[in-house]
Amino acid sequence: MKSKYLLPFIVINFFLSFNFNVIADNFFIQAEVKEAYSGGQGTVFVENKNAYSLPLKNLKAEKRINFFVGNSMFRRAWIPPSELHVAKDGLGPFFNANSCVACHINDGRGHLPNLNLDDDDSISLVIALAIPPQSELHKTQLDSLKLKNIPDPEYGSQLSDFAVDKLDPEGKVRIEYDYFPVMFDNGKIVNLRKPKFSLFKLKYGPLHNEIQISGRIAQPMIGLGLIENIDPEDILINADPNDENQDGISGKVNKVLDEATKKITLGRFGWKAAQPSILQQTVDALYHDMGLSSTLTSSINNCSKNQNECKSMPNGNSANYDDVEVSNEQIDLMVFYQKHLSPPGRRNVNDSDVLAGKKIFFESNCNACHVQKYTTTYNANNPSLSKQLIWPYSDFLLHDMGNDLADNLTEFKASGKEWRTPPLWGIGLANVVSDESNFLHDGRAKNILEAILWHGGEAEQSKKQILKLSLKELDQLLKFIKSL
Repeated sequence: MKSKYLLPFIVINFFLSFNFNVIADNFFIQAEVKEAYSGGQGTVFVENKNAYSLPLKNLKAEKRINFFVGNSMFRRAWIPPSELHVAKDGLGPFFNANSCVACHINDGRGHLPNLNLDDDDSISLVIALAIPPQSELHKTQLDSLKLKNIPDPEYGSQLSDFAVDKLDPEGKVRIEYDYFPVMFDNGKIVNLRKPKFSLFKLKYGPLHNEIQISGRIAQPMIGLGLIENIDPEDILINADPNDENQDGISGKVNKVLDEATKKITLGRFGWKAAQPSILQQTVDALYHDMGLSSTLTSSINNCSKNQNECKSMPNGNSANYDDVEVSNEQIDLMVFYQKHLSPPGRRNVNDSDVLAGKKIFFESNCNACHVQKYTTTYNANNPSLSKQLIWPYSDFLLHDMGNDLADNLTEFKASGKEWRTPPLWGIGLANVVSDESNFLHDGRAKNILEAILWHGGEAEQSKKQILKLSLKELDQLLKFIKSL
């Protein structure tokens, strides 16, 4: 990367990347100033089910009405096209959920269905579909980043397991598990589970014979506006795709198509950093998860080209809503809401065990990917997001996480083994926000420890160090992560 800012960034990064070997001992004696304020001046300190659902504390009073109206849009239960309920109709023809909050439970994570509960379902799980390129045109479109990947010709880019009346859902998902015991040097044994997804009751023909299937649970919504306001240079400075510093960590940027501007830009949202903005992520979810059209979608429905019955179903497009189902104003309010959700403040930052766990976290080189802090860019139009010192614990880059986590499904520049480093802020309250909260892209990890033990690839050496911890040290590490 060539930039007049490069040398200062390298110098700053040398000290702030927190390579354990250059950290003074007192770094682990007490927390840094403002370390508890995960979301900067907007941080809200709440430890209940609403911990992910509150506006940034520094959001101006006159703007809060937009936040709460956006919240109502996020929680709205959409219905199929109806002349009686034009304001909230247009759901389908295919869909996975009828509201945003159905997947993002209390603005938090989704989860895999609990097989021990008869009434649980897979509503917060999406099955992504893709196939390898089938022609030179496909290869050109992928190379030029005009397409994220190639969808299945019959079922598109994700399976819809619900449909409006008189239309059959595309199919259903079945989940089975393989189990793998992992032993620590201290004798502790953890049984890991790996989900195997299979599709059945397929109503519109067979899947492609080279189909790639990936289960994805919903991600938490906190801090998205702050992430969007991180300077791209601050993300790029941590990229090392060829591992030139030979530390075994090769963070890579995902380059993606911004549908609004038609430009190639930095991806920073989603499991594989395939979304460039909150706006595009929102529009994509409205369309694929709920079948709702907007001015930024290319089709009035989410039917594939051969699903003729689906295409014949009525839509909810309305002249009162920009001739689509979700108007630009409605989307703006939903985006505003998501931009201003506060990450919860940290707890117990100066607890001796938490500080000891922090030391283990850095000794194990977890911070090489889970980068501790940033300062957001100046934003004259939105002071609540401007020049904020934030602590997300992510580099927002792609990393090879090994074969055990691979899904073989590519998204723009992200390979089947590469995943974006998820932010850790708020993770300690995940199970307070939702009783059923899983971790990793497909929800295989039932808790934080299991998530750590699935790390491979670039994180293999860090995991090996953690497997050598004593029971006390392991408890301290988990206390630190749960304090985030």
